[in-house]
Amino acid sequence: MTDPKNPNIQGEGDYEAARKFDKDERAFVESGKVKENARKAADALDSPEGKDLEAARVSTGEGKTGA
Repeated sequence: MTDPKNPNIQGEGDYEAARKFDKDERAFVESGKVKENARKAADALDSPEGKDLEAARVSTGEGKTGA
């Protein structure tokens, strides 16, 4: 659905925010730090806080973000 006041915005879309996210995401991938951060995340799951992290992942994965 297009907003009649601003035809560049559709529904709840924010094109400027989407462009910024895409730019930042590309920069992160190109930085070469994806594997390093994936390893850190895996290590965190094996840490004492791992159970809490997994519980948070599951609850947000089910759409229970509290927002």
